[in-house]
Amino acid sequence: MHLIATFTLKPGTSVEAYETWARTVDLPTVRALPSIAGFRVFRCTGLFGAEGSPPFGYVELIEVSDMDRFLADIAQPAMQEVAAAFGGMVDVTFLTAEELVA
Repeated sequence: MHLIATFTLKPGTSVEAYETWARTVDLPTVRALPSIAGFRVFRCTGLFGAEGSPPFGYVELIEVSDMDRFLADIAQPAMQEVAAAFGGMVDVTFLTAEELVA
């Protein structure tokens, strides 16, 4: 199972503050969870083949190896702190997704 998060920074949150937090707290903390097989964060830089700005600033791709374990992992106090900090900085939409394979 994959989770895809698309988000923009809330007014008052600087790119530098968010990206420093993402590199030093979010990425290492989430990657250390037993239920996570992969976690990457991307800054959106433009629209391919079109002018204008992307509809969001960042995308997270989270590969969950065990959803029940993931739900238990994110219920822990340390992850609740990470989630609260994240929610204070961004306006986010989470999508669940399954990869199509040939």
